[in-house]
Amino acid sequence: MIQLNVLSGKKAGSQLVVRRFPFRVGRDAGNDLQLDDGGVWDRHLTLEFQSGGFNLAVAPDALVTVNDGPFQNQILRNGDIITIGSAKLQFWLAAARQNSLRWRELFVWMLAAAVTAAQIVLIYRLLH
Repeated sequence: MIQLNVLSGKKAGSQLVVRRFPFRVGRDAGNDLQLDDGGVWDRHLTLEFQSGGFNLAVAPDALVTVNDGPFQNQILRNGDIITIGSAKLQFWLAAARQNSLRWRELFVWMLAAAVTAAQIVLIYRLLH
């Protein structure tokens, strides 16, 4: 999924992996990411997943900039900096979780050993 890196503010240095949408950011305790920094409203913005990508839904009259430019209902890209009041967040694609392949690999090795053993038995029977 995605990761939000908090670059400035009271929670600077923290990282949050977002796995469910919509994801709400604001001062209110009911938000998914609670920020107590200056200029942050109770329900400042919502991060939504749409068919075209990730988009921000901003509260009316709330101040949000993306890459130090005015926010204009744009699709977020990897590395974009979102400024919410005095806090800055970095939008980032989270590292993908890789499932363990241990059992599949063991199965393939056992299958290769069984085929090799069958070939040895077949060659032995053909020679004797």
